[in-house]
Amino acid sequence: MARNLDLASIRSFVTVADVGGVTRAAGFLNLTQSAVSMQIKRLEESLGQTLFLRAAKKLALSPEGEQLLSYGRRLIALNDEVLSRFAAGACEGEIRLGVPHDIVYPAIPGILKRLAQAYPRVRINLVSSFTLLMRQEFAQGAFDVIITTENNPDPAAEVLGGRGLVWVGAPDGTAWQRRPLRLGFKDSCIFRPQAQAALDAAGIPWEMATGGESEQAVEATVAADLAVSVRMQGSIPEGTAQIGGDNSLPRLGEMKIALYRSPRRKDEVMELLLSELRCAYGA
Repeated sequence: MARNLDLASIRSFVTVADVGGVTRAAGFLNLTQSAVSMQIKRLEESLGQTLFLRAAKKLALSPEGEQLLSYGRRLIALNDEVLSRFAAGACEGEIRLGVPHDIVYPAIPGILKRLAQAYPRVRINLVSSFTLLMRQEFAQGAFDVIITTENNPDPAAEVLGGRGLVWVGAPDGTAWQRRPLRLGFKDSCIFRPQAQAALDAAGIPWEMATGGESEQAVEATVAADLAVSVRMQGSIPEGTAQIGGDNSLPRLGEMKIALYRSPRRKDEVMELLLSELRCAYGA
């Protein structure tokens, strides 16, 4: 007799695999942690397979789980496409999202892909810019949602968490040892005044090695070991590395990640986007 897969359990399984844990998946799915765990257990029992390997308090996909993940994504995508195509009053229109360039990866591409699969009639236009400009444009109505990195978010913002600021340079580079210390920042970079103030307080002379608004120029200069810069932990540009060990550069504290949303759009697409952003950038 033919059997049917439980798509709700499949969705929970894929979400746990994508976000890396049952607790975060429960928040994304608006379910309790025990409900998600029970769905995973029932799915394993119905298939007669162990889908996750539980070692050192971390979840990792088993070989069978990796195979099911590919099928599961296709099943969910097809299910959501059918519902979106034929549902009366299907969501449509445009959402304008702003995210600073240095925290776009790795979260945003996956979020955009999942939303596009679930709501093919909705266009999400991503703009990557720096916090000060995005806040100004948000106040003027140019964005529906923005994520910011800043020390003092507006009281109306939802603070998602904070990440430490770290010095970055070329892998195995020596630019951090030279004096005056050469710095690579865009003119508008919000980390720039904080780094300069920390160096002044520590009595370390510095000079600018870059100028203007080209992030590629900054990253190339740092990767060439001609300057150092500052980034948030977890957002180190390719070709550079965190300057670790017992170096002489001052500590920089942390930067808050905040979410601003416009009240203009209140629907299920917006709520899903906000849920995804909270899961990706929350503490």
